[in-house]
Amino acid sequence: MAQIRKPYQGIWNIVRFNWHFYVLALGVLAVIFISISYLSETYHPYLKIVFFLLFSTTFISLAVSAYVYDISNLYKLNWLDELNLVTDCKIVNINAGFDETSFLLKEKLPNSELTVLDFYDPLKHTELSIKRARKAYPPYPNTQSTNTAELPLSDNYVNSIFLILAAHEIRNDNERNIFFKELNRILHQNGQIVITEHLRDLPNFLAYNIGFFHFMPKSTWKSAFEKSNFVIRKEIKITPFISTFILEKHGNPS
Repeated sequence: MAQIRKPYQGIWNIVRFNWHFYVLALGVLAVIFISISYLSETYHPYLKIVFFLLFSTTFISLAVSAYVYDISNLYKLNWLDELNLVTDCKIVNINAGFDETSFLLKEKLPNSELTVLDFYDPLKHTELSIKRARKAYPPYPNTQSTNTAELPLSDNYVNSIFLILAAHEIRNDNERNIFFKELNRILHQNGQIVITEHLRDLPNFLAYNIGFFHFMPKSTWKSAFEKSNFVIRKEIKITPFISTFILEKHGNPS
């Protein structure tokens, strides 16, 4: 039986895995609020502006996250219907240490042969949020640990590869290019890759402010795809904040 997502699981995970940021924000807000009572009225307008900006950016980012991860169709996976996936094929789901989609993919494609790979490396991926998430959620059964430079699958093995909110954790350009070349190696000539990511663009800047620097611009993704001999067959906007790229090998007759 598939693991069912609980109501508002997404926003709850964001808060509990990144609680140190929210404690810091609340602390700053409290200091500003108290300071208004003690400092000269000359400073009050500036303090109120800072208070409003910090409060509004925090609230907006949480509201957008609730929309993206809990209210939208992202984890319903009904957008996969647009891809006309073969339901009895070999699929690989790759995560960066926190897997919220393998159970859902298996439920969506029950006749598929699912392999799950985890490229989490504690020396490279040092974010506290991932460490906390790994403690809270056990991996999908038989998940294989791997590294981005050498995936433990044979050439032309897989029909569909999924990377849902995972590939951006590869921060180094060279490592990313090597990783995508490995994806090309294991992908069947007529296969496809599904990559879902936030982009470093205007909607995500408005939603997450400077936090959008954690995401990659579209140009970076396109460069990695092209250097690894992939072409974008289709791009889907699940929400204004989430993009999915459907990749095929260059020269795929489809």
